[in-house]
Amino acid sequence: MAAEVVTLSEGIRKRLITAGKCNLADFCNGTKAIFHYRTELCDQKRTVIDDSSEREKPMELIIGKKFKLPVWENIIRSMQQGEVSEFLCDTPLVIEYPQVSRSLRRIAAGQDPRDGQRHCCGGIAQLHDHSLGYQDLDELQKNPQPLIFIIRLLQVQGPGSYRQDAWAMSDEEKLGAVPLLHQEGNQLYKQGNTTDAAAKYYEAIACLKSLQMKEQPGSSDWIALDLKITPLLLNYCQCKLLEGEFYQVLEHCSSILNKYSDNVKALFKRGRAHAAVWNASEAEQDFSRVVTLDPSLAPLVAKELKKLEMRLQEKEQEDKIRFRNIFH
Repeated sequence: MAAEVVTLSEGIRKRLITAGKCNLADFCNGTKAIFHYRTELCDQKRTVIDDSSEREKPMELIIGKKFKLPVWENIIRSMQQGEVSEFLCDTPLVIEYPQVSRSLRRIAAGQDPRDGQRHCCGGIAQLHDHSLGYQDLDELQKNPQPLIFIIRLLQVQGPGSYRQDAWAMSDEEKLGAVPLLHQEGNQLYKQGNTTDAAAKYYEAIACLKSLQMKEQPGSSDWIALDLKITPLLLNYCQCKLLEGEFYQVLEHCSSILNKYSDNVKALFKRGRAHAAVWNASEAEQDFSRVVTLDPSLAPLVAKELKKLEMRLQEKEQEDKIRFRNIFH
């Protein structure tokens, strides 16, 4: 027998799927709710727009932080930990969903959720003619409609029992979190856990980037924040070098060198990344520049160039054998 549909408030109807395992939480301001969500259209096929369970990390929402989709906070407040429920929400309550979904998708992909929309203002009306970068979200933005959310509330954490994600922090909290995240990243790196170390560095960078976006590019405050970002980004690149993510290293080191052309660490890491993807001449140029800027690194550079030469010789021999076999 289907569960009864109840009206939570104007425009929100709820159907319980699986009951929770504990009493209703207080959900005072600062409470963190961790949940998976599945977003569906109200069409005959119940077309799926998003399903967070397909991503590595569930959604985290801080009660009272004025999340861009207030209906989610209203929904969560009606739930128990462990509960699974379905919510039908009228169009006016989900008008911002395409923009929210875009940001969440970009975050899940490790991208800046604000790229491409930093200077847009005036709400969704002015964004009507701008692509969000996703065809389904563009269609939903042009044709707003009711949405169905299936929410699985995984965990409820009281204020003070967790560290907030960067997007949920105040400016002061972000500044305070950066040195702690940096230290945690360094400790994880020393333990050989480059994946988690990179995540810590990335989180610290995200804190500083969000503050930097509020400053005029090139201003003293902007530069001060950028100088804090740079060593964190270099640490992140070191982790990615060890993990074989060479094109990420090339991208990030180049972004540093576009601003600070004499950054020896960025040149050296970019040189190693170039060497790893067979960009021999580019690697040699970067390594030559390293030695010019810091002659004490000449022995280290010589080792990298020797490794590159050996790899090129091996590749040449492999290519000769491969091409020889083509004609047999």
